[in-house]
Amino acid sequence: MKFSSLFKIKTLMVLVIFINFSMVSFSQTNTNENSNDTFWKNVRFGGGIGLSFGDGFFSGTLAPSAIYQFNPDFALGLGLNGTYNKQRDFFKSTILGASVISLYNPIQELQVSGEFEQLNVNQTFDNNAFQDRNYWVPALFVGLGYRTNNVIFGMRYDVLYDRDKSVYADPWMPFVRVFF
Repeated sequence: MKFSSLFKIKTLMVLVIFINFSMVSFSQTNTNENSNDTFWKNVRFGGGIGLSFGDGFFSGTLAPSAIYQFNPDFALGLGLNGTYNKQRDFFKSTILGASVISLYNPIQELQVSGEFEQLNVNQTFDNNAFQDRNYWVPALFVGLGYRTNNVIFGMRYDVLYDRDKSVYADPWMPFVRVFF
């Protein structure tokens, strides 16, 4: 299949997913509360922290996120991602980016998610045999998870996965989400 055909198919999938999530109906309530207070009551925070090290290798990630809970079924939010990797005497990389995430709960225990992530990857090598690289890489995750209270366990798939550029080892990824 040609690259342009594959790109068009993936772009169409992105549009269908986000239109589908956007069609969830929103209820309106009349309250006497300040609208600013009402807004912040519907904002939930979460994120991820990662730390890995061993035999001259270090990796640290900080990825905060916030979502707005429109109703019990639908939420939309933003996330940031910062990662630093270093292999002693070989390379360093800095990965910075942001994401937009939509969450839909057709039933209380089930969560369907769509997330578009754009990352800037900056790799520098200590050995001149490798060329330093600085590039952008997108990811579009479609996920399904089991929800219990504020915690969601699930699996997501990157439909834009590129083995040569992705910062992830595989397009399939398990996840744990926690929002407070």
